[in-house]
Amino acid sequence: MPPPASTTASATPGPGSAEFYQERRRWWILAILGIAQLMVVLDATIVNIALPSAQADLGFSDSSRQWVVTAYSLAFGSLLLLGGRIADLFGRKITFLTGLAGFAAASAVGGAAGGFEMLVIARAVQGLFGALLAPAALSLLTTTFTDAKERGKAFGIYGAIAGAGGAVGLLLGGLLTEHLNWRWTLYINIVFAVVALAGGAVLLQRTPRVRTSALDVPGTVLASGGLFSVVYGFANAETHAWGSPLTWGFLAIGCLLLGAFGWWQTRAAHPLLPLRILLDRNRAASYLSMLIVGAGIFGVSLFLTYYLQLVLGYTPVRTGLAFLPMVASIMLASTAGSTVLGSRFAARPLVSVGMVLAAAGMLWLTALSTDSGYAAHVLPPLVVSGLGMGLIISTAMSQATGRVRPEDSGAASAMVNTAQQIGGSLGTALLNTLVAATTASYLVGKDASSPTVQAQAGIEGYATAYRWSALFFVIGAALTAVLYRRHNPADVDDNTSTAVPL
Repeated sequence: MPPPASTTASATPGPGSAEFYQERRRWWILAILGIAQLMVVLDATIVNIALPSAQADLGFSDSSRQWVVTAYSLAFGSLLLLGGRIADLFGRKITFLTGLAGFAAASAVGGAAGGFEMLVIARAVQGLFGALLAPAALSLLTTTFTDAKERGKAFGIYGAIAGAGGAVGLLLGGLLTEHLNWRWTLYINIVFAVVALAGGAVLLQRTPRVRTSALDVPGTVLASGGLFSVVYGFANAETHAWGSPLTWGFLAIGCLLLGAFGWWQTRAAHPLLPLRILLDRNRAASYLSMLIVGAGIFGVSLFLTYYLQLVLGYTPVRTGLAFLPMVASIMLASTAGSTVLGSRFAARPLVSVGMVLAAAGMLWLTALSTDSGYAAHVLPPLVVSGLGMGLIISTAMSQATGRVRPEDSGAASAMVNTAQQIGGSLGTALLNTLVAATTASYLVGKDASSPTVQAQAGIEGYATAYRWSALFFVIGAALTAVLYRRHNPADVDDNTSTAVPL
C-alpha cells in the first residue's frame, strides 16, 4: 500500500511550500552570515601585507606601524563580551546590521586616511563594530539552525570560513596591494558589508529584546578593562621586553580586573557573562580549544609568510596562493567534521585528533631549509595542519554555542571570538619573542651581514615558532581529552548541570 500523500509531501518539501521556502531561507542566511564573518576575520591579516605600502605613503615610523594592526585587535578583543550582551539585550538582527554599517563606515574612513592618526582611529572603530558584529552573527547562526543535521553542516561551513579567513586575507591583501593600492585592503570591506547588509535586512527576522534583563555596567567595565589590558600587554611584548612595565604591568592589571570580573559575575543580578555558560564541560573545553587554535595558528600563518617571502623570495600574491591548499583542507575537514564525522563521533575524539594532526603539521614545518621546495616540503604540512584545525574549529564552535538559553546566546557566541582573539594575541607576542631570541642567539659569533647567515638565522627562529605551536596543540590534545565528555550531551539546555560523569 503506498504511503499517504501527506506523509510523502512532508518528507521532502516541494518547491513553493512553506517548508521549502524556510529551508532555502536558512541557507541564504548562512551565506550572509558567512560573508560578514569572512570580512571580520580576514581584516586581522589583510592589512598586514599592505603595511609597507601604507607606511611609505603616509610616512609613519617602523615603531608606529604595529598600531595599525594592534588598534583593531585591542578594540575587538576588549569589547566582544559587551557586544555579545548587547545582541542579547537589544536584538541580534539590529546589532548585526549596526555592526555591518559601522564597520563599512570605518573602513571607508581608513581607506581615505590622509595621516597615521586617522588610519589608527579608523582601525580601532573597525574593531569596535566588529565586536558588535561577530557575536551577533554566530548567535544568529545558532538560533537559525536548530535541526541537528542542518546545524552540523552549517557550523562546518561557518567554521571553515572562520579558520580560512586569515589565509584568505593574506591572498586578498597581496592581490589588492600589488594590482591596486593599499587603500583597497580597507575599501574592500565596503563591498562585503553592503552585500551582507542588504541580505540581512531582507532575510533576518527581528528577535525580541530580553526585557527582564539589564546591562551589567560594573561587569562591562571590569571585563572590557581586563581584556584591553591583557591584549595591550601581549601587544607590547612584541616591541618591549617581557620585563618592561608596559608588558607585565598591563598583564598583571588585566588578570586582576578579570579576576574581579569573575567574582562580580557571581553577585550581579544580570551578569554580563553568566557563569553557567562556562560551567558546562563541553563548552569550557571548546573555549579552550579556540584559545589554543588562535595561539597556534600564528605558527603557520605568520612565520611561514616570512619564510616564503624572505627566504624563498615569493611575492605577496604568490605567498597568498601558497596558503590556498591549507584553506581547502580547513574547509574540507570542517565540513566533514560537522556532518559525516560529527554524526558518528563525539566532540572528544574529533577535537583531540584535530589537535594531534595540527601538532604533526607544525613539527613537519621545522624541517624547512633554505633550499626547500614548495610541493615537497611546504605543501604536505600545510594540508595536515589545515585538516587538524578544520576538525577543531567546526566542532568547538558548535559545542561552544549549543544548548544555551536564548538569553545567553550572544554571550556564549562572544566567548568563542574572545577566546580566539586572546589566543591570537598571546601566540603572536610569545612566538615573536621566542623567534627574536632564537635568531639573535644564532647570529652570535657569525657574520650577520651575510645574506646566507641571515636567512639561516630566520629559519632557526621560524622553527622555534613551529615547535612551540606544536606544543600548544599537544597540550590542547591532552586537556580536551580530559575535559570533553565521552558522549555529546543531548541538544537541550543543561547549563545548570556541572557534574557530569565520564
